[in-house]
Amino acid sequence: MNTPQHPKLDAALTALADPQEGLHWTTDSYGNEYGWCHLRTPTLLLKAAGHMAAEGARLTMITAYNKKRLTDPVQDVAYHFEVGKSVLYTLTVTLDQECPAVDSITSLFRNADWHEREMRELYAVQVDGHPNPRRLFLDEDIEEGILGEAVPLSIMMNGACTTDLWEKILKDRAQAEQKDSRNEEVGI
Repeated sequence: MNTPQHPKLDAALTALADPQEGLHWTTDSYGNEYGWCHLRTPTLLLKAAGHMAAEGARLTMITAYNKKRLTDPVQDVAYHFEVGKSVLYTLTVTLDQECPAVDSITSLFRNADWHEREMRELYAVQVDGHPNPRRLFLDEDIEEGILGEAVPLSIMMNGACTTDLWEKILKDRAQAEQKDSRNEEVGI
């Protein structure tokens, strides 16, 4: 994208962005434009979301992922917004031991409610100031973030979980067939 379609928004996000990454753009083969902005600190998320709301953006999704080693206590959270027609912005924050939580943006985008509750419940992403922090699905007795221990989100999202499960099913099926074959040979 050569000329920003939303110059005021772009300037505001650039001011909040990590200086090494800034706000940069990509375009897909259909002409959709994607603005990528990694915020300097998670404490700037609410301010950045306020700029998005002022521009009439629509929150489309929130994604939590770990791009480091799975054992690292670093979590990235990406907030995906649509502004106008075919312009998408992704605001990313990195949560770590220094800044382990993110502020809720539910006051600006009501549909953030379930996304934020789900991240907290399944992956232990701490969301400060959420108006309704009750669990969505899991029983209160189950430890928060348990799914991140069982199947890390970044693995699940790229399909590795499905592949691993399918490979296990095929392996178990082959072992069962071999056992049946041996049983038939010995007359069982």
